[in-house]
Amino acid sequence: MDIQDDFYPDFARSGGLIPAIAQNAATGEVLMLAYMDETAFRETLRSGEAHYYSRSRGKLWRKGESSGHVQKVLALRLDCDNDALLLLVEQAGGAACHTGYASCFYREYKEGEVRECSPRVFDPLEVYK
Repeated sequence: MDIQDDFYPDFARSGGLIPAIAQNAATGEVLMLAYMDETAFRETLRSGEAHYYSRSRGKLWRKGESSGHVQKVLALRLDCDNDALLLLVEQAGGAACHTGYASCFYREYKEGEVRECSPRVFDPLEVYK
């Protein structure tokens, strides 16, 4: 992916990390929220696959590096303040969530009840041995 100078996140504004929302390009379903640093952004552009910064591990990670559930980036959208990204992706394996659900937003509170609203696609104990 090539990038223009006027389409570049302002990583300094928020201490080096910006929120990055992954959305299924075909269905519009929000799959996950992660964070990117400048290295993750550049690797995403270079490879065409989503890379994020893992705050818990303190390092760069390619989505799907363990599970095989990679995200092919079809388009990037930058918000008006240049401090948040929306990635329109093709999700391999049908699941974005490490818990096995299609979306990390698999729980919903609606009409006074909490319920699952996204299917479980895989068993994480089998995938992350």
